[in-house]
Amino acid sequence: MQLQASLNALRTAIPYIRAYKGRVFVVKLGGQLCEPGKVLDHLIEQLTLLHQLGIKLVVVHGGGEQADALCERLGVKREVFAGRRITDDATLEVVKMTFAGTVNTNLVAAFRKAGVPALGLSGIDGGLITVEKRPRQTVRDPATGETREIDFGHVGDVVSVTVDVLRHLLAGECVPVICSLAADAAGRIYNVNADTVATRIAMAIEAAKYFLLTTVDGVLRNTGDPQTLIPYLDLAELDTLIQSGVVSGGMLPKLAACAEALRGRVPRVHIINGLARDTLLGEVFTNEGCGTLIVEQRNGAKPNPEAAPK
Repeated sequence: MQLQASLNALRTAIPYIRAYKGRVFVVKLGGQLCEPGKVLDHLIEQLTLLHQLGIKLVVVHGGGEQADALCERLGVKREVFAGRRITDDATLEVVKMTFAGTVNTNLVAAFRKAGVPALGLSGIDGGLITVEKRPRQTVRDPATGETREIDFGHVGDVVSVTVDVLRHLLAGECVPVICSLAADAAGRIYNVNADTVATRIAMAIEAAKYFLLTTVDGVLRNTGDPQTLIPYLDLAELDTLIQSGVVSGGMLPKLAACAEALRGRVPRVHIINGLARDTLLGEVFTNEGCGTLIVEQRNGAKPNPEAAPK
């Protein structure tokens, strides 16, 4: 019976393998998922299988939790307003050490352990991402109602993305692993939101899929209740959920990134729980999936892979 179940699972996966072999998937990993250990090892195992099946991977990672921990160890004051990090001179040094150092190196090492050639990069390398300093902004904290004019310091907004270096690495069967640092035309270094980096790369490289791996199951009607997972949405339905207040808090910027990617011609965006076992494989190789699939405009039921845009 176990053999038959395995063969049936393989038959189910074949259309998906056929549809996505040779295509590019951009996978964004939240910082909590990047800590060495069982969770990361299992994520790398899933990514390795996709790589071995001929799917080209670009991995983008965060590292906010690790940066916060290093700030505490070094006695660097952490300043956040309305959930947004303010990157002063000292904090910039911390995020450089954390993002391009500890977190990026640990991810590349995990791929090395799995036998997958990977190369650690930042948005600075190869002129990948050009940014400009974020201007002063008036920001309202929805949690407190307080409004302040904020200088975010060394935080950059993306101006352009040039993916030539990524195409070169993918052609050589290498997995680029990218941290969310970038520079302006004068070489000044900035901290950039990792979801934004992943989104803009997915758009520029014409990814077939963009995955946001988080620590929640996807878009939920009731926060904290996995039974209320919404498996399939389009942009209009997503906007209705946001306007009605069903979706709020930390999920809002992620959904904004999803919407930007879809409007930028990335056909499918997925939000899944990277802590749960085999969710990435389940989302790629089954029609039921394990998280939330978001498309620009739905056309009936959750789409079959062989109907995917080629």
